[in-house]
Amino acid sequence: MLYFFDFYISNSFPDLRKLRIAYFDCFSGAGGDMILGSLVDAGLDHLSLVEEFKKIPLPPHELSFKRVQRGGISGIKFDLIYPLYPPKADKSYKAYAFRELQSMVSSSTLRDNTKEKALRVLTRLGEAEARIHNTSLEEVEFHELGAIDTILDIVGAVTALETLGIEKAFSSPLPTGSGLIDVEHGRLPLPAPATVELLKGRKIIAARTTQELTTPTGAAILTTLTEEVDVCPDLRLEKVGYGAGSRKNPECPNLLRVLIGELAPKAEEDEVWMVETNLDDMTGQLCGYVIDKLFKAGALDVYTTPIQMKKNRPGILLSALVTEAARPAVEMVFFQETTTFGIRAYKVARKKLHRMSAEVNTPYGKVKVKVGWLDGHGVLLRRIAPEYEDCRRIAEEKGVPLRLVYQSAMETELEVRN
Repeated sequence: MLYFFDFYISNSFPDLRKLRIAYFDCFSGAGGDMILGSLVDAGLDHLSLVEEFKKIPLPPHELSFKRVQRGGISGIKFDLIYPLYPPKADKSYKAYAFRELQSMVSSSTLRDNTKEKALRVLTRLGEAEARIHNTSLEEVEFHELGAIDTILDIVGAVTALETLGIEKAFSSPLPTGSGLIDVEHGRLPLPAPATVELLKGRKIIAARTTQELTTPTGAAILTTLTEEVDVCPDLRLEKVGYGAGSRKNPECPNLLRVLIGELAPKAEEDEVWMVETNLDDMTGQLCGYVIDKLFKAGALDVYTTPIQMKKNRPGILLSALVTEAARPAVEMVFFQETTTFGIRAYKVARKKLHRMSAEVNTPYGKVKVKVGWLDGHGVLLRRIAPEYEDCRRIAEEKGVPLRLVYQSAMETELEVRN
């Protein structure tokens, strides 16, 4: 039995529809080739990816998608095989300026959405390099980043996420490595300056591994296209993929893992305040008045509990659940309107079902109901509650018992959900 209209949810509440997500588990860092390899391993057809690359005006090259092992785990290693790509010692080595790479993407026949996202990643990478070298974005040159590799990694990642239907992507904090690395400008510390620049605002893990774990291209892709989370979001797992890096790391498999599935929203959680006091010298009339005042002051809920107080006197525990913002006003009501000499306040965790209002058709007319559930698919629906005032109004207008209106609203809703 389905407890919720997927169609109704998708169209009326788009934020609660089935959301396809990807989570990049960067336990050993991230490079552009690792990101692309993981998505191919997770089910992307690499031949369709090669066809997309043909839409970019690139020099002659070949691509390799090879299955390799890192630390006993297999993954896909993506490589650019460029016969005309000379060693860096050769003076004919081509260093592309940012504007040239930008032109390659802009003049391609890729989809407009793919171009826009790829250019965002490329621009973010170029801006980081420009800040480090104190130059303009247009004059930034891509040396050890490998220009053509960079274009393929970025366009490939964007295309792969789109092809796999990923609507939202997440990534874990990034380990960066330590030590020194030899680059075009000499020996530089790890993480590379461009990587550090790109990771501003993100949590990094200062791994002691003396290798480059996260590359500038990997950092640019993940910081542009993903949202950082400490742990993997709750999801219905469908696919897993591993992308392999070039280096072999004896301390940890040089792999990046991607998990793909549908987001499984949890019940909403927050923190509120419980304000309460013990009373043994207030009449019932005064209590009723105070409860009304507490609600008007912003209390979310107010209730009394019978308690036994000192000298065996019966009393009540007056409790009010309030938000941080409403707490001062509610506490003032306690002091002004009750006989208390003191109150207690403490934080409590609150968990709420997702909820919405709807209308159902009954033999007596339309009735408003409140529906609560735990996830966007309705598998764990917990409650359907007809609105009391609506049911009472209809019962009085039609001259039928209130319980019949309630029962009819419940049964009709169940018919709708079947």
